[in-house]
Amino acid sequence: MHCDTHTGKHPLKCDTCGKDFKDKASLEKHIRNHTDKKLFVCKTCGNVFKHNSYLVRHMRIHTGEKPYSCKTCKKKFQRNDTLKLHMRSHTGEKPYFCKTCKKKFQRIYALKIHMRSHTGERPYSCKICGNGFMSKQTLNSHIIIHTGEKPYSCKVCGNGFTHKSSLNSHTRIHTGEKPYSCKTCKKQFQRSDALKVHMMTHTGEKPYSCKICGNGFISKASLDSHIIIHTGEKPYSCKVCGNGFTHKSRLNSHTRIHTGEKPYCCKTCKKQFHRSDKLKLHMRTHMGGKAASLQHRGSRD
Repeated sequence: MHCDTHTGKHPLKCDTCGKDFKDKASLEKHIRNHTDKKLFVCKTCGNVFKHNSYLVRHMRIHTGEKPYSCKTCKKKFQRNDTLKLHMRSHTGEKPYFCKTCKKKFQRIYALKIHMRSHTGERPYSCKICGNGFMSKQTLNSHIIIHTGEKPYSCKVCGNGFTHKSSLNSHTRIHTGEKPYSCKTCKKQFQRSDALKVHMMTHTGEKPYSCKICGNGFISKASLDSHIIIHTGEKPYSCKVCGNGFTHKSRLNSHTRIHTGEKPYCCKTCKKQFHRSDKLKLHMRTHMGGKAASLQHRGSRD
């Protein structure tokens, strides 16, 4: 048997597919692929696995162990392949590209979902309204609109959010973190979509046009806000007094009149305000007319 390792001969053969193996352990490991026999059992949840390495990887879900660390940002991961994918966020590597429009992607599944924007395929359907979606993740995000569920809560102010990404963006209001920076003017932003919209102020791009007057806008939100000027619609109503508003942000500001909430605080004298523009005006009494930064407090009066 030992001499065969030198001669290159593989004396052990799989009876199912005829493949040769140099030792009994390798053969037995291979045979499980045919028999689907799963011998390694998780003592915590009962899941079974073909190979011990799969069980070891699975156990990290229960233990919370994250043995793979990013050398750039120190973020830790349970799996080595997840770390490798993460590293592309630092290197900018995008090895997968769309043959139709040449757009590049860091992950192959992102490319597959993107391809559906060209084919029109919508394999995931909402059972409530029938709308189709390109990915299961997008469908799950949509379903929350019907259920009204807000499973993610802010630990600072208690506000609830439908998606974890929305909570993460909101949390930056409290921390002041602005991780997205404009390469042209160095202005920083709390959200990536806000940076993308800002970049259009440099390029002059206005991809959204009003069908009524022809004016162009840098974002769909800006276009939607503009269209209300033509329609006169006030879709947001105050539940307390019944006043109508063209934009949700204006309703939110108005609601604070009833609740007494003053989330904007002067860093100098600690005076609080219902609206950010009122705080900016107030700051001029301290700064001699110069613009000043504001602090948005999540807590209520």
